[in-house]
Amino acid sequence: MWKQFKVYFAMLLWLPLMSGLAGAEQAVQTTAEAGHGGGAAAFKNPTHEWNEVWHEMLWDLWIIGGIFAVVAVWLLIRYRARSPDDVGTAPPLNLDKALAWSLVPAALFMADDFLLAAKGWSLWNVQRQVPPGAMEVKVTGYQWYFEYDYGNGIKDTQLTVPVGKPVVLRMTSNDVIHSFGLNEYRVKEDVMPGRITYIWFVADTPKETPVVCVEFCGNSHSEMTNPVKAVAQADFDTWMNDKLAKKKAELEKSKTASTATVTSPEAR
Repeated sequence: MWKQFKVYFAMLLWLPLMSGLAGAEQAVQTTAEAGHGGGAAAFKNPTHEWNEVWHEMLWDLWIIGGIFAVVAVWLLIRYRARSPDDVGTAPPLNLDKALAWSLVPAALFMADDFLLAAKGWSLWNVQRQVPPGAMEVKVTGYQWYFEYDYGNGIKDTQLTVPVGKPVVLRMTSNDVIHSFGLNEYRVKEDVMPGRITYIWFVADTPKETPVVCVEFCGNSHSEMTNPVKAVAQADFDTWMNDKLAKKKAELEKSKTASTATVTSPEAR
């Protein structure tokens, strides 16, 4: 009896272990793929990966829930009382059957949980591995708006990005804790004073979506939102060149006004 128990127990341990190892191997492979190369095919889109994991979890819940529902209905019908005086009877279970009915379902659930955990680990690796050559934008959170610094003197309260190019957001806060939520792209990260956090995403198609603060940050928290525009690369270049031209014109105007003030008779 004890030998049979050890055999059963060893077999049950192998099931979740092999499932977890398979998922871990996939996660390591995902990390390697996300960390090498610079072309469009060298990285995985975290939005797509998130959707895939979410769909797998939904299928998992529906299948397991369906099995439980069918079994529960069958048990209710099969062992229902035929009369008020019916008393249920059941054959006694020996040790083998008792262990099988308890350990086999437990092992199956553990294998499923390990697989889903490995999928989540794989997704996390994709979200934290920024592809080489990603466009970097600095984000500063204020009460109650986000400001975007493109690193070339251009700052805006609307985020504009090119389609097909990875964008990494380096974020900090000027006052309280915020949370930068790009729901359409399935990424979110806290924005804190004195610390730089980051997320990255890539837009597949031109579209306009909102970014929202998803952590309470004060009286106007619900109004802390602004559009995120994904445009074609040519349109992005045109938009950026227009911003740079306006910035240059403003600097020239400011410089001219300052020179005129210094050289005017009143200034002498």
